[in-house]
Amino acid sequence: RGGSTETGRALKYILHKGFPGGRNSSVPEVLIIISDGKSQGSTAMPAMQVKERHITVFAVGIKFPRWEELHVLASEPPERHLLFAGDADDAANGLYSTLSDPICTATAPGCKVESHPCERRTLETVKELAGNYVCWKGSKQPSAVQASLCPFIRWKRVLIKHPSRCFRTVCPDPCDSQPCQNGGTCVPEGLDRYHCLCVLGYGADIHCAAKLSLECGVDLLFLMDSSAEVTLEGFLRFKAFLKRFLQAVVGQDSPMSVGVAQYDDDVKIPIALGQHKDAFTLMKSIDALNFSGGRTLTGRALQYIAQHGFRSTPVFADVQDDLPRVVVLLTDSRSQDSVAEATKYAKDQNLFLIGVGSSFMRAELTTVTGNPQQTIAYSDPQDLFNRIPELQRKICSVGSPEGCQAQSLDLAFAVDASSGVGLENFLHLRSFVRSSCLHFIINRDVTQIALVIYGSKAHTVFALDTHTSNSAVLQAIDQVSFLGGSASAGSVLLHVYSDVMTVQKGARPGVNKVVVLLTNGGGMQDAVLPAQQLRHNGILVFMVVIGDAERDTLLRVVGSPNYLVHISSYEDLQYYQGLITERICEEARSPVNLCKPNPCMNQGVCILGPGSYRCECHGWEGPHCETRILRGDSPRSPALPPRSHVQWSPRGLQHFSRAPPNSKRQ
Repeated sequence: RGGSTETGRALKYILHKGFPGGRNSSVPEVLIIISDGKSQGSTAMPAMQVKERHITVFAVGIKFPRWEELHVLASEPPERHLLFAGDADDAANGLYSTLSDPICTATAPGCKVESHPCERRTLETVKELAGNYVCWKGSKQPSAVQASLCPFIRWKRVLIKHPSRCFRTVCPDPCDSQPCQNGGTCVPEGLDRYHCLCVLGYGADIHCAAKLSLECGVDLLFLMDSSAEVTLEGFLRFKAFLKRFLQAVVGQDSPMSVGVAQYDDDVKIPIALGQHKDAFTLMKSIDALNFSGGRTLTGRALQYIAQHGFRSTPVFADVQDDLPRVVVLLTDSRSQDSVAEATKYAKDQNLFLIGVGSSFMRAELTTVTGNPQQTIAYSDPQDLFNRIPELQRKICSVGSPEGCQAQSLDLAFAVDASSGVGLENFLHLRSFVRSSCLHFIINRDVTQIALVIYGSKAHTVFALDTHTSNSAVLQAIDQVSFLGGSASAGSVLLHVYSDVMTVQKGARPGVNKVVVLLTNGGGMQDAVLPAQQLRHNGILVFMVVIGDAERDTLLRVVGSPNYLVHISSYEDLQYYQGLITERICEEARSPVNLCKPNPCMNQGVCILGPGSYRCECHGWEGPHCETRILRGDSPRSPALPPRSHVQWSPRGLQHFSRAPPNSKRQ
């Protein structure tokens, strides 16, 4: 508002008018005066009258106050009621501290009021002698002056500090206990709450604890690229990633042993497998790794590791160390030697390979691992650290069948081998089928796989019951030839229904059935009705389409967008393998109708029972009505049982006579 400082008049106003809106006298009254202490009038008498009214007075000095006046204004003891606004945090804390005890008695649990040395500052104007100068003075003699030396005084402002004691309320910081682990930063929220800012790789837990764990037992060897192409920066990034990963997943009881090797022209194993039994010494050894810089001979490094990397001594002499052996390759530079032979040799030694590198390394890493699902390609340095959980999952997938685990499944691949696809793209499709089969356990009890190729006509390469092992299936896929001609998706779906997913061709009653159609989207005009027939009979149609295609037509064929995967190019097909396998396995886990598709041949009727089915045959006999009854048959021998129905249950096929199963035979 401006004007002069009339603190005395303001106090007289308070005495006359009281506290506007104030309550009764039982409520403590507190007056806070914020002033520079330079009132134009006297403040002593009004201040005394205010205190006699039992009003608690706080004097808060601003700028460079005149402390003598503020001392007069403040209540006793002055050190607890005299504050300085220049230290805003201290002033607010001091005000809170004094109000808390004894006026408000609201100090939070665990908090206490403490005194501490402080100082009061003020700026005062003082005069000082600057020197002397010649001046003229009057003389007793008339018409005369006298020269003399006169003092020269100047005024200046001086900062004066007054030692004092201040009070503040001190509360325990919720971060004092250092609750955030693994380099996380604790951020307090009020007096008793906090949250942790976690470094990458540890954000899954509120305290940045290592939520991951390698409870799976493996022998794990990291092979780090230390060549000139990866640069010192890249090498240090891999070291940091390695430390972060191991800090996140290696616990006291982790059943795995870890080793680290690095390579350029040469290969060194500075941390032998199982050399360190605790995380602390392991981290120190990783810190001691030095960048070398040489050529990138990844193939040679893989060969060396396969020969020398896993020469570990079992913990007990009479126990063979047969844990899965995993090599994690960390590289950001293309190999200057061939990796194909070395990779094959490593796999022959039962090594499980996982590749980690930049996105431009994806193709070479896939060549090394042999499976895009075992390749981790990151987009930028920060993204690398986000892949820690993914690497943990891939390591622990070793020794466990991926695919559908123990779920039984009859799976048929129908591959477009028409001219519209072309030979080169057909080879991509064939490679996809081959790598997909690696995700399943192929035998009579778990997964059966059939392969059909088609152009204008469909051709069964092998049926569901042809091969009973992964190696036999892979060998058969490698021999599949290109057909050419126009494509007819409808004909191949009809072929699968009538000539593949049948009991006589190895289809198992009570087992989920899936057809995966791999195509460029051509020849779909006649596919809608055959696809509906397959679905009506309990056979899922899953379509993978590469390139441009009419989506509405594709959706009419598959029946649901959940069963359609549309991919832009054949080169990208490999990156969708995990998604497609997961969708197939979801179907393998769904409930099954024992009578769909109908297991009874020759118009036999499938009749469901509790956990079983039976076939009613007309003019035929056998478990699935597969044997014709010829007229004029010679009479049956009395030793033979009557013609039978067959009942299927999870315990197998059970024969019973035409008499009811529970009736006594005469």
